[in-house]
Amino acid sequence: MDLLDFAGEATCFDAPQSAELERLLLAAGSAYGTPAAELHLLRAFLLAPQNLSVLVALFRFYSFEQRLEEAAHVAERIVLASGATLGFPADWRQLNERYLARAVARSMRLVRFYLLALKARASIGLRLKQVQEAYEMLAKVRELDGADRLGAAALMAIVDNRMGVHHERPA
Repeated sequence: MDLLDFAGEATCFDAPQSAELERLLLAAGSAYGTPAAELHLLRAFLLAPQNLSVLVALFRFYSFEQRLEEAAHVAERIVLASGATLGFPADWRQLNERYLARAVARSMRLVRFYLLALKARASIGLRLKQVQEAYEMLAKVRELDGADRLGAAALMAIVDNRMGVHHERPA
């Protein structure tokens, strides 16, 4: 399966949102770089704690602010929320090709989004020195993305290089 093949699908953020939620997200964007932005995002989160637009906005906010613990927590919520929509197990370690094949029939975009969210959580984990768990997340993304379209192998190679691990390359 090609994780870049999702022609004609709606995006995972196309679900209708309330006017209040839209207002809060716009206000957060307008207040970027100020404490008010976080307040708007947290209010939006209280209104819709599983909404992917809200969660992604919170993740970006915390990432840009270098608040990595908060960003990691939100990334985990994104993985759980998108995974629940796809029928994935709550524990990403249990995800396998069977789950993936069923989910692709629902939405290739959301499957790709889920895997990118897991990769993002791994990237934050690496910055937080949570190397083992982050590497396992990257390995799961790589396992499910046979063509490595999402680039998990490159991050794994960086970790391997820093840890002094060398793999044999096929001839």
